[in-house]
Amino acid sequence: MSFSVGLGLALAVLTAFSSVAGFLYKFRGAREAAAVDLRRPLRSSIALFRSPLYTLGIVIAFGSWSLHVGALALAPISIVQSVIAGGLVLLTFVADRLFGISVTRREWIGVALMATGLAFLAATLHGDTTSAHSRYDPTTLAIFIGVVGFAGLAVAAFARGRAMLLAIGAGLLWAASDTSIKALSSHLHKLGIGVLIHPLAFVILIASLLGLLVSARSLQLGEAVPVIALTSVAANITTIAAGPITFGEPLPHGRLALVTRLLAFVLVIVAAALTPPPSAGLGGSGDGALPAGAPTPESA
Repeated sequence: MSFSVGLGLALAVLTAFSSVAGFLYKFRGAREAAAVDLRRPLRSSIALFRSPLYTLGIVIAFGSWSLHVGALALAPISIVQSVIAGGLVLLTFVADRLFGISVTRREWIGVALMATGLAFLAATLHGDTTSAHSRYDPTTLAIFIGVVGFAGLAVAAFARGRAMLLAIGAGLLWAASDTSIKALSSHLHKLGIGVLIHPLAFVILIASLLGLLVSARSLQLGEAVPVIALTSVAANITTIAAGPITFGEPLPHGRLALVTRLLAFVLVIVAAALTPPPSAGLGGSGDGALPAGAPTPESA
C-alpha cells in the first residue's frame, strides 16, 4: 500500500467518526426547525439554519466532508466508502449513549446487520491500493451520475412524506456528489484551484445541497437511527459500485467472493427492512425528544 493511499484511508476513518456526530446534531436541529418544503429550497434552508444545533451539525458535517474529499483524492473510491460505511457501527452507540436518543432492539439488530453486510462487501474488494484510481471515461461517468442523481430526485419526489424513501433519495444524491468529487480529483494536479469552475464542481454543489434538504426532511419525519442508517447505506453501496463501473477498479474473482458479495447485499436488504420501527407506537420517542435524565449532546 502506498503512503498516499494509507493517508487517504486514515482520513476515511476520521470521516466515519465525524459524519455520525454531524448527522445526529442535524437530527436534533431539524426537529426544532420548521417543516422543510422541497419546493422552496431557499426558504427551507434559512429556516433550518435558524436552529443552532442544525448549524453545529452542518459545521461538523462540512469538516467531515473536507476529510472525505481528501480521502477520495488519495485512495480508491470503493475502499474509502467501505471504511466510511464501517462507521455505521458507531451510530447506535453514539445515538444511545452520547445523544440520549432511544434506540430499540430492532434498530440495534438492523444496524448491526447493515454493518455486517457492508463488512462482507468490503471483504470482496480486491482493488489496487498502490494508486488512487481516479481515471474515468467521461461518457460512463455522465451516465452513472445522471442515472443515480435522477433516481435520487425521483425517489424524493414520490416519497409522499415517507421518511425512509426520503433517506434513500438523499443517499443517492450524495452518491452522485461523491462520485463527482472522485472524478474531479483527477484534475487537481493539472487545474489546481481551477477545479472550482470545472463543470463537475457545479454537479457536486447542486447534488450536495439537494441531498442536504432531502435529508433534513427525512430527519424531521423519521427516527434518527433508521433514517441515518438507510441514508448511509444508500450512499455507500452506490458509491462503492462507482469504483468498478466508472473508475475501472478491479472486480473480485472466484466463486467464494461472488457468494460473499451476494450475501452482503442480502444482509443489507434484510437490515433495511428490519431497521424502521414496525409502527409509530414502537421504538423511539417519535418526536426526537430526550428521555428524562438523559445527557444532552452538549454535556456528552
